Amino acid sequence: MLESLKKMFSGNEGDMPVNTGSKPDISREKSKELYEKAKTYFPGGVNSPVRAFKSVYGTPLFIQKGDGCFVWDADGNQFIDFCGSWGPLILGHNPAKVREKVTEVMQNGMSFGAPTALENELAEIIIKNNKHVEKIRFTSSGTEAVMSAIRLARGYTRRDKILKFEGCYHGHSDSLLVKAGSGLVTFGETSSLGVPKSFAEETIVIPLNDTEALTQAFAQFKDQLAAVIIEGIPANNGLLIQDEAYIEFLQKICKENGTLLIFDEVITGFRLGFEGAAGYYNAKPDIVTYGKILGGGLPVGMYGASSEIMGHISPDGGVYQAGTLSGNPVAMAAGIAQLTELLRSGFYKELNSKAKEFAEGIQRFATARNYKFKVFHVGSIFWFAFTDKDKIQCAEDIDPASMEKFKVMHRELLNRGIYLGPSGYEVGFVSAAHTKIELEKAKRAILEALDIVFRNK
Repeated sequence: MLESLKKMFSGNEGDMPVNTGSKPDISREKSKELYEKAKTYFPGGVNSPVRAFKSVYGTPLFIQKGDGCFVWDADGNQFIDFCGSWGPLILGHNPAKVREKVTEVMQNGMSFGAPTALENELAEIIIKNNKHVEKIRFTSSGTEAVMSAIRLARGYTRRDKILKFEGCYHGHSDSLLVKAGSGLVTFGETSSLGVPKSFAEETIVIPLNDTEALTQAFAQFKDQLAAVIIEGIPANNGLLIQDEAYIEFLQKICKENGTLLIFDEVITGFRLGFEGAAGYYNAKPDIVTYGKILGGGLPVGMYGASSEIMGHISPDGGVYQAGTLSGNPVAMAAGIAQLTELLRSGFYKELNSKAKEFAEGIQRFATARNYKFKVFHVGSIFWFAFTDKDKIQCAEDIDPASMEKFKVMHRELLNRGIYLGPSGYEVGFVSAAHTKIELEKAKRAILEALDIVFRNK
């Protein structure tokens, strides 16, 4: 099977015969029925907005099962999955070693609200293999980790204002649900009802990849900025890969002004490599935050820093943060099993090489067809953009009208058994469970979908 697929895909992808006919829509009857019922229980029928499929065609798929690189919906449709629970399933769905470790630990109980040896074991794995942290604190989510890191930065510096970048998402805490105003350097404007204006006014928002705006912000708010927070590589609004020179400038200006630099690595942490984007750029952020990938996809987060900075966290210091489920034994067990696998020799080299080959094969096809389409990728993360730009490094560079093409592509891919996140602004992920066979099948489906999108342009 693999050899026949290799022959099929040898040579120039642009010369491959591609079936440009749309496929019939898959059955969603059971999912539709579940969705109608869900709307009587939950706002919009979902517990997180993007799941409502408002940016793509059709009603949400209700997922029933996941195994390896596959998911199955309530109607029995099987998909090769590139969402991976939004990134943390780097080993794929339901990996045996994680499942077995979790099952073993669950025999002794699932929550204590008290210390366990499992917390020590997972912390030791992280700290021994990540030079950017000396002490850590576990939380229950990435959002909670970021919220706590912001509080720590304010408590440590005794300053109130923070600076974030337009196009970076850091969870739904009040001080971070802000967007840029009309000027180059502006106080944030709330992007959600229920966020007090006074909260937003403590957050400065500037464009990404703009050294002039960054310099102006520090000049305007000198001695007021507690922290600058940036996604390790912004990946919640497209994949906005920053130049190394910009990251170096960001570190330099923060250090010169006594402002802490926070890397939000909820997506990039343990994904680009064990040290995430900090390792990728050889950067030295003051605080790092991580999310559910460190718990095999279970609800968990973490923030860490030097012993000196973390010494300001209660009970050692005056910055309060707590959580009954922080260090939950089931999540710790999953994390121990998952991170042990990630430390296996050659793990990231093999994964990233596989993802690179996948992304570049699709790009060669699109280029040969002269399609206005780019595959941006780093490590095992990729993003499909309907553009002719070679770089997209800030939110303003993304054409909102291009999302109509993604809607068509998403529908065609579902009908071909390929599952992507239901928004053209979301990235995709290759996991260790994706074999060359599945990646070649997925690539074929993507090429067919692209022909349909551009045939109908």
